[in-house]
Amino acid sequence: MVRFGIIGYGYWGPNIVRNIHGISPEKVVAICDKSEKNLARAKRAYPDVHVTADASELLTNPNIDAIAVITPVWTHFDLARQALQNGKHVFIEKPFTATAAQAAELIELAEQKNLTIMVDHTFLFTGAVRKIRQLVDDGTLGKLYYYDSMRVNLGLFQHDVNVLWDLAPHDLSIVDYLIGREAEAIVATGSGHLNGLADVAYMTVYYPDNVIAHLNVNWLSPVKIRTTLIGGEKKMLVWNDLEADEKIKVYDRGVNINSAEGVYEALVSYRSGDMYSPKVEATEALKLELAYFIECVKSGQRPFNDGQSGLRVVKLLEAAETSLKRKGEMVYA
Repeated sequence: MVRFGIIGYGYWGPNIVRNIHGISPEKVVAICDKSEKNLARAKRAYPDVHVTADASELLTNPNIDAIAVITPVWTHFDLARQALQNGKHVFIEKPFTATAAQAAELIELAEQKNLTIMVDHTFLFTGAVRKIRQLVDDGTLGKLYYYDSMRVNLGLFQHDVNVLWDLAPHDLSIVDYLIGREAEAIVATGSGHLNGLADVAYMTVYYPDNVIAHLNVNWLSPVKIRTTLIGGEKKMLVWNDLEADEKIKVYDRGVNINSAEGVYEALVSYRSGDMYSPKVEATEALKLELAYFIECVKSGQRPFNDGQSGLRVVKLLEAAETSLKRKGEMVYA
Protein backbone atom coordinates (compact mmCIF):
# COMPACT_ATOMS: atom_id res chain seq x y z
CA MET A 1 0.00 0.00 0.00
CA VAL A 2 1.16 3.54 -0.82
CA ARG A 3 -0.09 6.03 1.77
CA PHE A 4 -0.74 9.54 0.45
CA GLY A 5 -0.80 13.05 1.81
CA ILE A 6 -2.59 15.60 -0.37
CA ILE A 7 -1.53 19.25 -0.19
CA GLY A 8 -4.17 21.38 -1.89
CA TYR A 9 -7.90 20.65 -1.94
CA GLY A 10 -9.18 23.44 -4.16
CA TYR A 11 -10.06 22.81 -7.82
CA TRP A 12 -8.01 19.71 -8.71
CA GLY A 13 -7.26 18.20 -5.30
CA PRO A 14 -10.69 16.57 -4.83
CA ASN A 15 -10.18 14.66 -8.09
CA ILE A 16 -6.83 13.36 -6.84
CA VAL A 17 -8.32 12.15 -3.56
CA ARG A 18 -11.34 10.58 -5.24
CA ASN A 19 -9.21 8.58 -7.64
CA ILE A 20 -6.73 7.39 -5.02
CA HIS A 21 -9.67 6.16 -2.94
CA GLY A 22 -10.87 4.26 -5.99
CA ILE A 23 -7.57 2.40 -6.41
CA SER A 24 -7.64 -0.39 -3.82
CA PRO A 25 -5.87 -0.78 -1.43
CA GLU A 26 -4.23 2.65 -1.61
CA LYS A 27 -5.02 5.15 1.09
CA VAL A 28 -5.18 8.90 1.70
CA VAL A 29 -3.84 9.54 5.21
CA ALA A 30 -4.21 13.34 5.37
CA ILE A 31 -5.39 16.37 3.40
CA CYS A 32 -3.94 19.86 3.79
CA ASP A 33 -5.35 23.17 2.62
CA LYS A 34 -5.12 26.74 3.89
CA SER A 35 -8.84 27.31 3.33
CA GLU A 36 -11.11 26.32 6.20
CA LYS A 37 -13.94 26.01 3.69
CA ASN A 38 -11.97 23.49 1.62
CA LEU A 39 -10.98 21.53 4.72
CA ALA A 40 -14.61 21.34 5.84
CA ARG A 41 -15.56 20.10 2.38
CA ALA A 42 -12.84 17.43 2.57
CA LYS A 43 -13.95 16.34 6.04
CA ARG A 44 -17.55 15.95 4.89
CA ALA A 45 -16.48 13.81 1.96
CA TYR A 46 -13.86 11.77 3.83
CA PRO A 47 -14.63 11.79 7.57
CA ASP A 48 -11.93 9.19 8.32
CA VAL A 49 -9.13 11.28 6.76
CA HIS A 50 -7.15 13.72 8.89
CA VAL A 51 -7.38 17.34 7.67
CA THR A 52 -5.06 20.20 8.57
CA ALA A 53 -3.96 23.65 7.48
CA ASP A 54 -0.31 22.85 8.35
CA ALA A 55 1.59 21.26 5.46
CA SER A 56 4.48 20.26 7.74
CA GLU A 57 2.20 17.71 9.40
CA LEU A 58 2.08 15.81 6.12
CA LEU A 59 5.66 16.44 5.05
CA THR A 60 7.11 15.00 8.26
CA ASN A 61 4.54 12.27 8.93
CA PRO A 62 6.34 8.88 8.90
CA ASN A 63 3.07 7.15 7.99
CA ILE A 64 2.92 8.95 4.63
CA ASP A 65 4.84 7.52 1.66
CA ALA A 66 3.93 10.00 -1.08
CA ILE A 67 2.91 13.63 -1.24
CA ALA A 68 0.63 15.02 -3.95
CA VAL A 69 1.37 18.73 -4.44
CA ILE A 70 -1.78 20.32 -5.91
CA THR A 71 -1.06 23.98 -5.21
CA PRO A 72 -0.09 27.16 -7.14
CA VAL A 73 3.12 26.76 -9.13
CA TRP A 74 5.09 29.24 -7.02
CA THR A 75 4.72 26.88 -4.03
CA HIS A 76 5.74 23.70 -5.87
CA PHE A 77 9.49 23.87 -5.37
CA ASP A 78 9.52 24.39 -1.62
CA LEU A 79 6.83 21.78 -0.90
CA ALA A 80 8.34 19.16 -3.23
CA ARG A 81 11.84 19.74 -1.86
CA GLN A 82 10.64 19.27 1.72
CA ALA A 83 8.76 16.12 0.72
CA LEU A 84 11.85 14.63 -0.93
CA GLN A 85 14.09 15.62 1.98
CA ASN A 86 11.70 13.70 4.24
CA GLY A 87 11.92 10.60 2.05
CA LYS A 88 8.59 10.92 0.30
CA HIS A 89 7.74 10.32 -3.35
CA VAL A 90 6.16 13.29 -5.14
CA PHE A 91 3.20 13.59 -7.48
CA ILE A 92 3.06 17.22 -8.57
CA GLU A 93 0.58 19.29 -10.54
CA LYS A 94 1.67 20.88 -13.83
CA PRO A 95 3.66 22.94 -14.49
CA PHE A 96 6.40 21.18 -12.52
CA THR A 97 8.09 24.28 -11.11
CA ALA A 98 8.31 28.03 -11.68
CA THR A 99 11.85 27.82 -13.15
CA ALA A 100 14.02 25.26 -14.89
CA ALA A 101 16.68 25.67 -12.18
CA GLN A 102 14.14 24.62 -9.53
CA ALA A 103 13.13 21.58 -11.60
CA ALA A 104 16.75 20.49 -12.05
CA GLU A 105 17.38 20.75 -8.29
CA LEU A 106 14.35 18.60 -7.47
CA ILE A 107 15.37 15.99 -10.03
CA GLU A 108 18.87 15.78 -8.54
CA LEU A 109 17.49 15.49 -5.01
CA ALA A 110 15.06 12.72 -6.02
CA GLU A 111 17.90 10.78 -7.64
CA GLN A 112 20.05 11.13 -4.53
CA LYS A 113 17.20 9.86 -2.36
CA ASN A 114 16.09 7.18 -4.87
CA LEU A 115 12.58 8.65 -4.91
CA THR A 116 9.98 9.01 -7.66
CA ILE A 117 8.79 12.32 -9.11
CA MET A 118 5.80 12.30 -11.44
CA VAL A 119 4.46 15.47 -13.05
CA ASP A 120 0.70 15.51 -13.52
CA HIS A 121 0.52 15.68 -17.32
CA THR A 122 -2.93 14.10 -17.23
CA PHE A 123 -3.61 14.32 -20.95
CA LEU A 124 -0.88 11.75 -21.65
CA PHE A 125 -3.17 9.16 -20.06
CA THR A 126 -6.32 10.01 -22.01
CA GLY A 127 -7.58 7.47 -24.49
CA ALA A 128 -7.20 10.04 -27.27
CA VAL A 129 -3.52 10.80 -26.70
CA ARG A 130 -2.69 7.14 -26.15
CA LYS A 131 -4.37 6.33 -29.47
CA ILE A 132 -2.52 9.16 -31.25
CA ARG A 133 0.78 7.87 -29.83
CA GLN A 134 -0.10 4.43 -31.20
CA LEU A 135 -0.78 5.91 -34.64
CA VAL A 136 2.59 7.67 -34.52
CA ASP A 137 4.49 4.60 -33.32
CA ASP A 138 2.99 2.17 -35.82
CA GLY A 139 3.68 4.52 -38.74
CA THR A 140 0.03 5.15 -39.63
CA LEU A 141 0.57 8.93 -39.84
CA GLY A 142 4.04 8.66 -41.34
CA LYS A 143 6.63 11.34 -40.73
CA LEU A 144 5.10 14.10 -38.62
CA TYR A 145 4.80 17.56 -40.17
CA TYR A 146 2.94 19.67 -37.63
CA TYR A 147 0.89 19.85 -34.42
CA ASP A 148 -1.64 22.70 -34.41
CA SER A 149 -3.76 23.20 -31.28
CA MET A 150 -6.48 25.61 -30.15
CA ARG A 151 -7.14 25.49 -26.39
CA VAL A 152 -9.43 28.42 -25.59
CA ASN A 153 -12.31 29.28 -23.27
CA LEU A 154 -13.74 32.12 -21.17
CA GLY A 155 -11.69 31.94 -17.91
CA LEU A 156 -10.58 30.49 -15.54
CA PHE A 157 -8.31 33.47 -14.91
CA GLN A 158 -5.22 32.81 -12.82
CA HIS A 159 -3.63 35.44 -10.62
CA ASP A 160 -0.09 34.06 -10.38
CA VAL A 161 0.64 32.86 -13.93
CA ASN A 162 -0.30 33.93 -17.45
CA VAL A 163 -2.29 31.91 -19.95
CA LEU A 164 0.83 30.25 -21.37
CA TRP A 165 1.82 28.78 -18.02
CA ASP A 166 -1.79 27.76 -17.34
CA LEU A 167 -2.89 26.12 -20.58
CA ALA A 168 0.17 25.50 -22.76
CA PRO A 169 1.69 22.76 -20.52
CA HIS A 170 -1.06 20.41 -21.69
CA ASP A 171 -0.03 20.61 -25.34
CA LEU A 172 3.70 20.99 -24.68
CA SER A 173 3.67 17.73 -22.72
CA ILE A 174 1.66 16.02 -25.47
CA VAL A 175 4.04 17.18 -28.21
CA ASP A 176 7.02 16.13 -26.09
CA TYR A 177 5.43 12.70 -25.68
CA LEU A 178 4.58 12.27 -29.37
CA ILE A 179 7.77 13.63 -30.92
CA GLY A 180 10.31 12.50 -28.34
CA ARG A 181 12.78 15.21 -29.38
CA GLU A 182 13.78 18.42 -27.64
CA ALA A 183 12.74 21.71 -29.22
CA GLU A 184 15.21 23.91 -31.07
CA ALA A 185 13.53 27.33 -30.88
CA ILE A 186 10.40 29.09 -29.64
CA VAL A 187 8.44 32.17 -30.67
CA ALA A 188 5.61 33.54 -28.53
CA THR A 189 3.31 36.53 -28.87
CA GLY A 190 0.36 37.66 -26.84
CA SER A 191 -1.19 40.38 -24.72
CA GLY A 192 -2.91 41.00 -21.41
CA HIS A 193 -6.17 42.91 -21.05
CA LEU A 194 -7.48 42.51 -17.52
CA ASN A 195 -5.00 41.80 -14.74
CA GLY A 196 -1.61 42.58 -16.22
CA LEU A 197 -0.92 38.98 -17.26
CA ALA A 198 -1.15 37.70 -20.82
CA ASP A 199 -4.61 36.24 -21.32
CA VAL A 200 -4.29 35.63 -25.08
CA ALA A 201 -1.14 34.04 -26.48
CA TYR A 202 0.26 32.19 -29.49
CA MET A 203 3.30 29.96 -29.28
CA THR A 204 5.28 28.34 -32.10
CA VAL A 205 7.80 25.63 -31.29
CA TYR A 206 10.38 24.39 -33.79
CA TYR A 207 11.57 20.79 -33.52
CA PRO A 208 14.23 18.81 -35.42
CA ASP A 209 13.35 17.31 -38.80
CA ASN A 210 11.23 20.32 -39.74
CA VAL A 211 8.41 19.49 -37.29
CA ILE A 212 6.50 22.53 -36.05
CA ALA A 213 3.96 22.97 -33.24
CA HIS A 214 1.64 25.93 -32.95
CA LEU A 215 -0.45 26.58 -29.83
CA ASN A 216 -3.30 29.06 -29.46
CA VAL A 217 -4.24 29.58 -25.79
CA ASN A 218 -6.84 32.08 -24.67
CA TRP A 219 -8.86 32.96 -21.56
CA LEU A 220 -11.05 35.44 -23.47
CA SER A 221 -12.78 33.23 -26.00
CA PRO A 222 -16.61 33.38 -26.18
CA VAL A 223 -16.65 29.59 -26.69
CA LYS A 224 -14.68 26.65 -25.37
CA ILE A 225 -12.60 24.93 -28.06
CA ARG A 226 -10.25 21.98 -27.62
CA THR A 227 -9.25 21.05 -31.15
CA THR A 228 -5.92 19.75 -32.43
CA LEU A 229 -4.77 19.06 -35.98
CA ILE A 230 -1.85 16.71 -36.54
CA GLY A 231 -0.40 16.39 -40.02
CA GLY A 232 1.72 13.50 -41.19
CA GLU A 233 3.25 12.41 -44.47
CA LYS A 234 0.80 9.51 -44.84
CA LYS A 235 -2.30 10.60 -42.94
CA MET A 236 -3.69 13.50 -40.94
CA LEU A 237 -6.00 13.62 -37.96
CA VAL A 238 -8.34 15.91 -36.07
CA TRP A 239 -8.70 15.52 -32.31
CA ASN A 240 -11.70 17.29 -30.78
CA ASP A 241 -11.54 16.66 -27.05
CA LEU A 242 -15.05 18.05 -26.50
CA GLU A 243 -16.66 15.38 -28.66
CA ALA A 244 -18.47 12.73 -26.65
CA ASP A 245 -17.86 10.16 -29.39
CA GLU A 246 -15.45 10.13 -32.30
CA LYS A 247 -12.87 12.28 -30.52
CA ILE A 248 -10.30 11.38 -33.19
CA LYS A 249 -10.86 11.35 -36.93
CA VAL A 250 -8.10 10.07 -39.19
CA TYR A 251 -8.04 11.34 -42.76
CA ASP A 252 -6.29 9.67 -45.65
CA ARG A 253 -5.53 13.03 -47.16
CA GLY A 254 -2.31 14.74 -48.11
CA VAL A 255 -0.03 16.01 -50.83
CA ASN A 256 2.29 13.94 -52.99
CA ILE A 257 5.28 15.44 -54.78
CA ASN A 258 6.67 13.63 -57.81
CA SER A 259 10.01 15.30 -58.42
CA ALA A 260 11.31 15.90 -61.88
CA GLU A 261 14.56 17.54 -63.05
CA GLY A 262 13.95 20.89 -61.42
CA VAL A 263 11.76 22.27 -58.70
CA TYR A 264 9.59 24.04 -61.23
CA GLU A 265 8.87 20.72 -62.90
CA ALA A 266 7.78 19.02 -59.67
CA LEU A 267 4.38 17.42 -60.02
CA VAL A 268 1.99 18.04 -57.13
CA SER A 269 -0.94 15.71 -56.60
CA TYR A 270 -3.52 15.73 -53.83
CA ARG A 271 -4.68 12.59 -52.10
CA SER A 272 -8.20 12.45 -50.69
CA GLY A 273 -9.17 9.06 -49.32
CA ASP A 274 -11.38 7.73 -46.57
CA MET A 275 -11.90 9.06 -43.07
CA TYR A 276 -12.32 6.79 -40.05
CA SER A 277 -12.69 7.28 -36.32
CA PRO A 278 -10.69 4.80 -34.21
CA LYS A 279 -12.04 3.58 -30.90
CA VAL A 280 -10.77 5.56 -27.91
CA GLU A 281 -10.71 4.13 -24.38
CA ALA A 282 -13.01 5.99 -21.99
CA THR A 283 -11.28 5.19 -18.66
CA GLU A 284 -10.66 8.33 -16.59
CA ALA A 285 -7.14 9.54 -17.37
CA LEU A 286 -6.33 10.66 -13.83
CA LYS A 287 -7.19 7.23 -12.43
CA LEU A 288 -4.81 5.59 -14.92
CA GLU A 289 -2.11 8.13 -14.13
CA LEU A 290 -2.32 7.66 -10.37
CA ALA A 291 -2.35 3.88 -10.74
CA TYR A 292 0.79 4.22 -12.89
CA PHE A 293 2.41 6.45 -10.25
CA ILE A 294 1.68 3.88 -7.55
CA GLU A 295 3.11 1.12 -9.75
CA CYS A 296 6.28 3.16 -10.31
CA VAL A 297 6.67 3.86 -6.58
CA LYS A 298 6.32 0.16 -5.75
CA SER A 299 8.56 -1.15 -8.52
CA GLY A 300 11.14 1.63 -8.72
CA GLN A 301 10.34 2.08 -12.41
CA ARG A 302 11.03 5.54 -13.84
CA PRO A 303 7.77 7.09 -15.16
CA PHE A 304 7.78 8.53 -18.65
CA ASN A 305 6.21 11.72 -17.24
CA ASP A 306 8.97 12.11 -14.69
CA GLY A 307 10.85 15.19 -13.54
CA GLN A 308 12.83 15.33 -16.78
CA SER A 309 9.57 15.50 -18.73
CA GLY A 310 8.39 18.31 -16.48
CA LEU A 311 11.74 20.10 -16.86
CA ARG A 312 11.50 20.07 -20.66
CA VAL A 313 8.07 21.70 -20.48
CA VAL A 314 9.25 24.35 -18.00
CA LYS A 315 12.23 25.17 -20.23
CA LEU A 316 9.84 25.82 -23.13
CA LEU A 317 7.60 27.97 -20.93
CA GLU A 318 10.58 30.03 -19.80
CA ALA A 319 11.69 30.51 -23.40
CA ALA A 320 8.14 31.44 -24.41
CA GLU A 321 7.98 33.97 -21.56
CA THR A 322 11.20 35.58 -22.80
CA SER A 323 9.93 35.69 -26.37
CA LEU A 324 6.59 37.12 -25.21
CA LYS A 325 8.33 39.97 -23.38
CA ARG A 326 10.41 40.69 -26.49
CA LYS A 327 7.36 40.90 -28.76
CA GLY A 328 7.85 37.61 -30.55
CA GLU A 329 11.63 37.43 -30.79
CA MET A 330 12.86 33.90 -31.52
CA VAL A 331 14.46 32.25 -28.48
CA TYR A 332 16.69 29.25 -28.98
CA ALA A 333 16.22 26.32 -26.60
